[in-house]
Order: sequence, then structure tokens, then C-alpha cells
Amino acid sequence: MVVRPGVSAIILTPEGVLLQRRSDNNLWGLPGGSVEPGESVVEALVREVREETGLEVAATRLVGVYSAPALGQVVTYPDGNVIHYVSSSFECRIVGGELVCGEESLELRWYDPRRLPTDIVAMHRVRIEDALVRQTEAFVR
Repeated sequence: MVVRPGVSAIILTPEGVLLQRRSDNNLWGLPGGSVEPGESVVEALVREVREETGLEVAATRLVGVYSAPALGQVVTYPDGNVIHYVSSSFECRIVGGELVCGEESLELRWYDPRRLPTDIVAMHRVRIEDALVRQTEAFVR
């Protein structure tokens, strides 16, 4: 098992929350991914969102830090790799770019955050619910 830092973006607009249908598991989820060596979490967040959605974003609020295995933070991939993600989730605002699917996105769609699809990554549902609380302090789960 490898422990890996990760990031996810919660992009809330009047249209809803932006979700991507992920190419690795065919589930809906938040844009995001792994922090690469030499990157800060914010640099990784901006890069991942740009790669997966074509959008440029700015982080506006740390929603939470998620590491609990019970919340699905340990993932076994089809190739057998097991990763324990310690993920920082940020609320973001769009500052540029155009919405377009990247290689890791099969589809992009805005959803009412209170009517999320049933086939969403479970841990991402928790992050969106936490963002909707709008508390100042970050959740640590």
C-alpha cells in the first residue's frame, strides 16, 4: 500500500456542482487527483482541474482533509495497486478556460448538489455535503 496526497475541487455555480464521469471507474466524481512530487496542493488542484475539465480555477476555501479508510480513502485499482489517499478538498471558483473533457473524463455535467447521481464516488458525496455546510473551519475526516 502506498500513501498518496490528493486533491479535489468543489466547483459550485448557479448551475450546480461540476462532476466528471471518471474514465478509471466510470463513476461520477469531483475533478482532482494526486499531488505530484514538487507540487503544492494548490498547484496540483489547478493542474488536475485544467487537465480534466479545461477550466482554470482558484481555490477559495479548504473544505476538508480526508483520510479515513471508512470513507473510501483506501482504493484498490483494477491493476492491483492499493492507494491510501490523504485528500484535501477545496471549494473553487472558475477564473478562465472552457469546459471540455480531458483524457480522464468521459463526461462533464453540472448537478444540483442536493440531487447527486446515485453512481457517484462515495467519498465525494461526503465532501460535497461538507461544502454545503459552509462552516469556516475545515472538516477533518
